[in-house]
Amino acid sequence: MIPQPDFNKCAVVFGATGLVGKELVTELSASNDFEKIIAVTRKKLTSSDPKLEHVQIDDFSKLMDLKEKLKGGVFFCCIGTTIKTAGSQEAFTRVDLEIPLKIAQLAETLSVPAMVLISSMGANSSSSNFYLRTKGEMEKKVREVYSGKLRFVRPSLLMGKREEFRSGERIAVGFMKAFGWLFAGPLKKYKGIYARDVARAMIKISHFKSGKMVYESNELQELI
Repeated sequence: MIPQPDFNKCAVVFGATGLVGKELVTELSASNDFEKIIAVTRKKLTSSDPKLEHVQIDDFSKLMDLKEKLKGGVFFCCIGTTIKTAGSQEAFTRVDLEIPLKIAQLAETLSVPAMVLISSMGANSSSSNFYLRTKGEMEKKVREVYSGKLRFVRPSLLMGKREEFRSGERIAVGFMKAFGWLFAGPLKKYKGIYARDVARAMIKISHFKSGKMVYESNELQELI
């Protein structure tokens, strides 16, 4: 008899080529809690890791067509862009709201037990800021369609090595490295956080049987 795969020991990572996504795949590969990692990306991914399987997708509107390949015990959503990179608010919404929503709908269809998504510090569906409002709307819509164990992480300024150059962000990261120690007490959640630490916290949160739904940046720091 051919042994059936244990989907609970399989993690599916959406956005595995991004800053946090890459760190997440690395940490999951090193973890004994997961026997298989499925990386879902638009870009071609090459890896010699026997635990890692790559699923390439060009159009996330067709995500449901891949459902038989994406069964797992936990979905990690690291999808995200900037308005500048996306080119318009409409394009940004398609990436940062509509794609996570489609992923949540797939998770619900497959009865995936747990889902951890990256949002943003300050996410609020009532915010006057377009970026924060979109992130808040994403959280709201995902909650409406997914009934499993749902967790949102809201990191502050992400630090780490990016493939794309962002001058403003580099200046902010430089400032944070020099003066991050000043962010204490109520200001701690505004302190920059390394992508590797966000990834480690996301994995830890995915194992929680119960608890809160939203984790702010300082709480992610405390977890790891």
